Amino acid sequence: MPRVVSVFFPTLATDRIRRADPSISVETPLVVVARSGSKRWLSAVDVNAARVGLHVGTPAAKAQALVQGLQMVDADPGADRAALERLTLWALSQYSPVVAADPPDGIVMDTEGADHLQGGEELMLSGLVNRFRARGLQARAVVADTWGAAYGLARSMMTETRIIPAGKTAEAVAQLPLTSLRLSAETVISLRTLGFQTVGELAATPRAPLALRFGPEIGRRLDQMFGRVPEPIDPIRCPEIIEVHRAFAEPIGAAETIGKYISRLVTKLCLELQAKGLGVRRTDLIIHRVDNTIQALRAGTAKPVRDATWLTKLLRDRIERIDPGFGIEKLSLAATMVEPLDDNQIASSLVEDATVDVGAFVDVLGNRGTYRIYRFAPVASDVPERSVQRISAVAAKVGQTWPMVWPRPVRLMDRPELIEVMALLPDHPPVWFNWRGKRRCVKRADGPERIFGEWWQRTSEWAAVRDYFTVEDDTGERYWIYRSGDGVDLDTGSHRWFLHGVFG
Repeated sequence: MPRVVSVFFPTLATDRIRRADPSISVETPLVVVARSGSKRWLSAVDVNAARVGLHVGTPAAKAQALVQGLQMVDADPGADRAALERLTLWALSQYSPVVAADPPDGIVMDTEGADHLQGGEELMLSGLVNRFRARGLQARAVVADTWGAAYGLARSMMTETRIIPAGKTAEAVAQLPLTSLRLSAETVISLRTLGFQTVGELAATPRAPLALRFGPEIGRRLDQMFGRVPEPIDPIRCPEIIEVHRAFAEPIGAAETIGKYISRLVTKLCLELQAKGLGVRRTDLIIHRVDNTIQALRAGTAKPVRDATWLTKLLRDRIERIDPGFGIEKLSLAATMVEPLDDNQIASSLVEDATVDVGAFVDVLGNRGTYRIYRFAPVASDVPERSVQRISAVAAKVGQTWPMVWPRPVRLMDRPELIEVMALLPDHPPVWFNWRGKRRCVKRADGPERIFGEWWQRTSEWAAVRDYFTVEDDTGERYWIYRSGDGVDLDTGSHRWFLHGVFG
């Protein structure tokens, strides 16, 4: 069963205008005015304008009279379409191989088999709307079994994200309004005149009278929403994307045959990449079946490559995820993320030190679903929680080195945990401390190691001090604890004690 994400931008036009003109105040009500002959009406309103009672369809003259200081901008459908296309191409490179624009204000994606690369559907949706918000765009995202269900829910809910479990489409869409079926305005008005208000009411009505009066469109939209008939997504492609195809006179379905043609497509793709001096970071295999449905496989690499053997292996390792159905009539292979790649001479272990390349190992883990692969690197900071950062697993060697003045524990807490301590101020180590409901007697201790706050980071750290002790309890366990403050002046800290790490 496919999983489809529908992303709805309720204020796409006004958000685009604000991004293009930062001089417009965030408090100013902003509307977009469309015109037809002498008629002018609001085709889009932002949150501020909606709050004062304006809505799409309000006459422009009336809106201007009702709201003082209203910012009115002429509609530009071409610019809106271009903005939506840019967002769609960005989503293609980040989230799924099958992404299409859903005009005038949405994006649709088939994320089957791709959500694990984002940490699951919940993290994928929250990350998606957060990244759009960071770009000044309001977004609502829904994942469901069908395009129709996700479309209707995204445009009817008030929350930012929602996940419809597999097989729960009927219950989720029963109370949706008729407008969520993507029917014409005239059809919706006629259905309301007949007494229909929700999708559930319409779905429970015999199909024949509706088809006789309105034609087959209502039945088709209901079947698409409930997943009775397929609704394929035609993925977007831009001219810059390097893509190769192979169509078959007779449909194929055997895994060995699919693997053979994947190898040929990869070889052809690598030749085109070499001609342009590029390496691929993300490769999408699009499978077109004879029943007009599309499947996709995505293979990513930690760094740009154009090794045909390696790329073929990454794709072949996931062949079992392909469901050929009644047969595959076409295969397409696209390099959706590329970077410059120069030819380098291979090092010889006879004359120079061999360098261990972990890129292949990272690629295997990443394509199996381990979506957070990184390594640690030092940062020039004395504050323990700031002295380390996550970097790419294949990043170049950093210039910083680990400080070795005092030993550091192998495990730091996500947040220092408050403990109860018996200690003689200002410089003596604890005699005992309570941590997680258990009292631990201190047999040996080393310290204090004084760490000062970084006043250039926060003004509150101007006089801040921590005194760290390495202590060993009566069972031989070793801990890293600290006192907030110097033990004398309360301006330097609260004088409370915390456990920050555990030695191995």
